[in-house]
Amino acid sequence: MSRRATSAPAVRRSTIVRIATLGGIGNVPPAPGTVGSLIGAACGFVLLGMDWRAYLVLVVAACALAIFVTGRAAQELGQADPPNVILDECVGMWCALLLLPANWYDLTAVFLLFRIFDVVKPSPIPKLERLPGGFGIVLDDAAAGLLARATWWLLQANFDFL
Repeated sequence: MSRRATSAPAVRRSTIVRIATLGGIGNVPPAPGTVGSLIGAACGFVLLGMDWRAYLVLVVAACALAIFVTGRAAQELGQADPPNVILDECVGMWCALLLLPANWYDLTAVFLLFRIFDVVKPSPIPKLERLPGGFGIVLDDAAAGLLARATWWLLQANFDFL
C-alpha cells in the first residue's frame, strides 16, 4: 500500500455533503449560518438584475434542490439539521432578496433582518423547522427570508427616512 493511500481522511464526504456545506465552507467556525447568508447575499445581489419572474423561478428551483440536498446531507451526517449545512441559509437569503432593488443599503438591511429572524425564529417559523428532513431544514430559512423581505417593505412603506 502506498504512503499516499494511508494518509487519506478516514471519513470521505459525498458530493451531496460538499454541496450542502457550500464546498466545505460550512465547516469553518464560528458562525457558519452567517457565512452561508453572506454567500447567499453576494450571489443573490449579482442576480438582482434578472427579470423578477426569472428570479422567482430560480428561487423556487433552488429551494426544491436545497430540500433534496440538505435532507440527504442530514441523513449522511446523522443529524436533523447539521450546523455545517449552510445551503439553506444561502437559499433563505435569496428569498429575502425577492423584488429587492439592487443597492447595498437595501441588501444590508434585508441581510440583517434575515439573520435576526433566522436566529430568533418568530412564529410560525418553529413549526416549519419541525417538518421532516430537508423540508424542515430549508423551509424555516425560506420563511425567515420572506419575513425579512416583508418586514423591510413594511418599514420602508411606513417610514419615509428608510
